[in-house]
Amino acid sequence: MIGWQEMDRATLDAAYANADHIADSDAFPPRWRAEAAAFREATPADLDLAYADRPGATLDLFHPEGPARGLTVFVHGGYWRSFGKSDWSHLASGAVTLGQAVAVVGYPLAPQVRIGEITRLVARAVDHAAARVSGPIHLTGHSAGGHLAARMVMADAAPACADRIASCVPISPLSDLRPLTALGMNDDWRLDAAEATAESPALGHPMPGPRLAVHVGAAERPSFLWQSEVLARAWGIPLRRVPGRHHFDVIDALTDPRSDLLADLLG
Repeated sequence: MIGWQEMDRATLDAAYANADHIADSDAFPPRWRAEAAAFREATPADLDLAYADRPGATLDLFHPEGPARGLTVFVHGGYWRSFGKSDWSHLASGAVTLGQAVAVVGYPLAPQVRIGEITRLVARAVDHAAARVSGPIHLTGHSAGGHLAARMVMADAAPACADRIASCVPISPLSDLRPLTALGMNDDWRLDAAEATAESPALGHPMPGPRLAVHVGAAERPSFLWQSEVLARAWGIPLRRVPGRHHFDVIDALTDPRSDLLADLLG
């Protein structure tokens, strides 16, 4: 993505169009919804917990057997404008198996809200879940959710419970938002240069303390490989390229308690 300023809109739009480059991409959302519903049916949980007086500002909190060893927070992707928490419940399964309480966070979507406001709401969601679960906090998120998870370990956006954050592992994150100002999707985000810069984790610094790493599928679009690389380089943290995985299946590691992703996240 070096030289994105010289690319026309159509070229940039294609660079960030994941579904167009994944075989049978239409089959993934129905599968996610079905697996999420089955997991909710089988797992003790507090559902639809409101953390702010805004439509969509709710989270689901899934509980392990016995006392929780800590709190894991997952923030979903969808370019800040699609999907919801109930599409992703099953991604809590690996951490729940390992004794974590897991908050799957929903948030209001663009164009009703701007990205900076979503960041502030996610910080409130983390605090709301942290008030219900003691112990260390582990943050992760995918794509736009990876951006939001990364923002939680930056001083200007961190939740009040920041001193409890033990780790943050963004998955295929959007970390430099400046190229996104030229995308067609920006009609929904309304990103300007100032907000794109302020909301870019790769242009800032993480707080000291949390253990950090970035995971990305090795078979992802070059734009997402670049987005992950610039964050890892800017923050001086490990970058894990997962062989054979693309943008839609790299998150499956969250369902496997033996995965390298959960090893990085939970230690």
